[in-house]
Amino acid sequence: MLTIYGSDLSGPAIKVRLTASFLGIDHKWQLINLREGEQKQEWFLKINPIGKVPAIDDGGFHLFESNAICKYLCDKSNSPLYPKDVEKRATIEQWIDYISFHVGANFIPVVYNRLFAPLRGMPVNEKAITDGVEFLKQYFPIIEKQLTQHKYIVSQEISLADIILLSLLEPTEMAKVDLSIYPQLNAWRAELKKQPFYTSCYKEYGEMLKAPASR
Repeated sequence: MLTIYGSDLSGPAIKVRLTASFLGIDHKWQLINLREGEQKQEWFLKINPIGKVPAIDDGGFHLFESNAICKYLCDKSNSPLYPKDVEKRATIEQWIDYISFHVGANFIPVVYNRLFAPLRGMPVNEKAITDGVEFLKQYFPIIEKQLTQHKYIVSQEISLADIILLSLLEPTEMAKVDLSIYPQLNAWRAELKKQPFYTSCYKEYGEMLKAPASR
């Protein structure tokens, strides 16, 4: 059986979990206690030498890095979520890169400094918040435009790009990121969060803060 090692507050780990859920892959979700340093223990470093989540053990095959894991699971399942067609796949890859290197690169510092740094008693970098919010004003409208043209980010069919963005945006409310001016993005997000692949994993991201072992 596939084992996914993760944390309930890790966007990359959630990404893998939601992908496996969407694909209908029977799997075990194993929490790694990051606060206690379980990710640095010898047994886990044999699975992921980087010492981070997520990672998987698929019948003895180990893999880390969330995007690589998601693509592997899609390929193994022969899923249209990440199709074999070269042009369709390239277009999905284009949007995965955009989400990761433009949206994510600016969203994550905001989330860290507004949510996780205070939780951990770490210094807050106000400049990182200000810069991130300003850059997101450039990058979210591109996603909004896509969603005025298609039901999902790439086309009328859901793709891996949608799951990756959905996972990234999970801490939105808790990090006080304002998406109110993007009605298409909000509607897209609300619709995906009602689907069984999401609801079978959990209800809302914020609930995870009630589980200390998952922080």
